[in-house]
Amino acid sequence: MEVQDKLAILADAAKYDASCASSGGAKRDSRDGKGIGSTTGSGICHSYTPDGRCVSLLKVLLTNWCVYDCLYCINRKSSDVRRARFTVDEVVQLTLSFYRRNVIEGLFLSSGIIRTPDYTMEQVIEVARRLREQEHFKGYIHLKTIPDASPELVERAGRYADRLSINVELPSATSLKALAPEKDADGIQRTMSRIHLRLQAAREARKEADTVRALPGAAARTAKPPSFAPAGQSTQLIVGADASDDRAVLQLSHRLYRGQGLRRVYYSAYSPIPHASRQLPPQAAPLMREHRLYQADWLMRFYGFEADEIVTDAGGLLSLQHDPKLAWALAHPAQFPLDVDRAPREQLLRVPGLGVGSVDKLLAARQHRRLRRADLLALGPTARKALPFVVAVDHRPRPADVQALAQPAAAPQQASLF
Repeated sequence: MEVQDKLAILADAAKYDASCASSGGAKRDSRDGKGIGSTTGSGICHSYTPDGRCVSLLKVLLTNWCVYDCLYCINRKSSDVRRARFTVDEVVQLTLSFYRRNVIEGLFLSSGIIRTPDYTMEQVIEVARRLREQEHFKGYIHLKTIPDASPELVERAGRYADRLSINVELPSATSLKALAPEKDADGIQRTMSRIHLRLQAAREARKEADTVRALPGAAARTAKPPSFAPAGQSTQLIVGADASDDRAVLQLSHRLYRGQGLRRVYYSAYSPIPHASRQLPPQAAPLMREHRLYQADWLMRFYGFEADEIVTDAGGLLSLQHDPKLAWALAHPAQFPLDVDRAPREQLLRVPGLGVGSVDKLLAARQHRRLRRADLLALGPTARKALPFVVAVDHRPRPADVQALAQPAAAPQQASLF
C-alpha cells in the first residue's frame, strides 16, 4: 500500500481521539543550529495553546489493526474497516516532510494494539526516539500511552514526548468492562499513577538543580536533569456511550485532576459507528452536551466550582439551553445580586459573563474608585450577561432581566463526524 493511502486511512482513524493537545511543552528552538523544529513558533491549524498560538499536529495512528474488540471503537478487531500500518520510518519521514513544508509543528501518535501492549508501545516510542535522537527534531510530540504497557516503556516514552496520555474511555469501570472487556480500569489508573509520580519526581529534580545552579560557581558543573513529559498527561472520556450522567463524568474528572494531576480531560460525544453492537445507543450524543462538559470542566479548573455543585438538574445532566455558570446562577437566586465594590473574588467568579481576567480588572479598579455600570460594559460584550446579577453605584438589576436570561435558547443542531 502506498504511503499516501496509509495516511488517508490512519489520519481519518485518528479523528476519534480528542485528547490531542499542543500546549505546555518545554521551549525548544532550532535557531541554535542543533536540530530541526521548535515549540515556540506560530502554526497554521487547529490546536491552540494558552497564549493564543495555533499549533498544528500530524495526528495519525501507527496502525488501525487492533487485537482488542472495544464495542464503541471503529477500529475494533471485529470491524470490517480498511486496515493499514505505517512503518516506523514512514511516520518519521512524514513528520519531517510535513514540517519542512510548514504544514505541521508536531506529532500526535497513537495506535491500535498489535501483538501485545508492550510491542505496540515499543514501536510508538521508536518513532519518537528516531525523531529526537537521529533527526534532532525539536517540535512537539504527544504519545498515546498503551494500556498495560510496562513501567519501563512508559519511562522511556516520557523521555522523548512533550505529553503522554492514556484514555480512561468510559466514566465507570462497569461500563468499561461491558463495552471494552480487554481493558482494565484499574490498570489504566495504575499507569496514570506511575506517570503522575514520575512527573512529580522530574519537577522536584528540576527545582533541586535550579537551587544548586543559583549557588556561586555551581552553574557550570551542575548537570541538567533529564526531562519527562514536560507538558504532563491528559485523558479522554467518551460521553453518551453508556448510561453515566454528567454528574458522574465531572466527578471522575475532578478525581483525575486532584489525584493524578492531569493537565486536561477531553470529552468526546459518542457517535454511532457502522455495524455497532446493540449494547450501544443508536443515537449520537448531542455535541452540545460535549460542549457543556468542557465549560463545566473550565469552571472546576479555574473558577472554584466543585464537581457536585455544577450540575443543578435532579437528573444529573447539564442544561443544554444554558451554559453551566448561568444555569448555576439561575438555580441559586439567593446568592445574587452581588455588590461589585464589596464582593470577594471567589463570589465574583461565579457571576455569569465575568471571566477570570474581567474579575481581576474589577478588583484592581475598585481599589481606586467606586465601580459603575460603564466599567462592567467596558469589559466586553459578554459582561452584559453579568448585569442582572450585580449591583453597582449607578446600577440595580430588574427581575425582568433575570427572567429574560432564563428563557431557553434555540435548539442546537447536531453535526456528525462522518
